Amino acid sequence: MKHQDYGRLFALAALWGGSFLFMRIAAPVIGPAWVAFGRSGIAAIILLVYAAVSKTNLAYGTYKWNYVIIGAFQCALPFFLFAYAETILSASLGAIINATSPLFGLVIGLIIRDEQFAWDRILGVVVGIIGVSIVVGFTDATLDAQLLNGVLMAAGAACSYGIASNYTRRSVRGAPSLGMAAFSQLFAALMLVPLLYFYPPTALVTADVIWAMVLLGVLATGIAYILFFRLVVDVGPVISLTVTFLVPVTALVWGIFLLNEEIAASQYIGSAVVLIGTALTTGVFHRFWAKPIAAATTNT
Repeated sequence: MKHQDYGRLFALAALWGGSFLFMRIAAPVIGPAWVAFGRSGIAAIILLVYAAVSKTNLAYGTYKWNYVIIGAFQCALPFFLFAYAETILSASLGAIINATSPLFGLVIGLIIRDEQFAWDRILGVVVGIIGVSIVVGFTDATLDAQLLNGVLMAAGAACSYGIASNYTRRSVRGAPSLGMAAFSQLFAALMLVPLLYFYPPTALVTADVIWAMVLLGVLATGIAYILFFRLVVDVGPVISLTVTFLVPVTALVWGIFLLNEEIAASQYIGSAVVLIGTALTTGVFHRFWAKPIAAATTNT
C-alpha cells in the first residue's frame, strides 16, 4: 500500500463511521428499504451530475453489465440486508458481523485463487474482529429464531461485500472509480424500487430525517464509494474491506465530538487492537520483517 492508499482507507472509515449516526436517525422512521433506496438514489444523482459537469468519461458502454453486478452485490443486497438486520440486532452485534467482511473476502479470494495464503493476513482479520468486539462490547443477546434471522441477514450482507470486492478486482480493472460508484448506485436504486411498497415509512418524515438521508447519500455513499472502488482496484478486496474494522472506531470519534458521548477504557484498548489487526492485514508489519529477512538472505 502507498501513502495515498492509507489516506483513502482512513477517509473511507471516517465517512462510513458517520453513516451510523445518519442511519440511526432515518431507519426507525422510513424503514430499511427506503434507507437503502434513498442512499443509493441520492448518491447516483449527485455522482452522475458531477460526472456530466466535469465531462468525465464513465465508460458505461464498456462496463455497463459489470456495473449492474456491482450494484447488486456491493450496494442493493447488502444495503437492504444490513438495514433490515439492524431492526433486529443490537448495534454492537451488527458491527461485529460487519467486521467479518474481510474474512469473507479472503476466503472467496483463496477459493478463486486471487489471494495467496498468508498467516499475517489471516491473523490480522482475526485480531481485527476481536478488536471490533472489544470496541462495541460483546453481546449478551439470547439466541432465538428472530435473532438468528438477523444474524443470517447481516452475515449475508458481509458475504455479499466479499463477493463484490473480489469480482471488482478480477473483472472490472480499468473502469473509472467514478463510473463504478455512480452506475452501481443507480442500478442498486432501480433494483430496490420493488421493495418500497412492502416496507413503507412507519412515522412522519421530519427535517432531521431528510438531512440524515442527504448526508448518508452524498458523503457516506457517493463520495465513500469512489474511495472504496479505487482501493479495491489498487490494493485488492481483503485490504479494502479492513475498513470495516475501523468503522466502529471512527463512529466512536463522531459520537464523542457530535453527541458528547463518553468513551470507556475498554474502547481505547479495542481501538488499539483494531489498528494492530488492520496493520497486519494491510502488510504494515510485513514490511519490517520481510525486508530485513530478504536483505540478510541476499547478503548470505
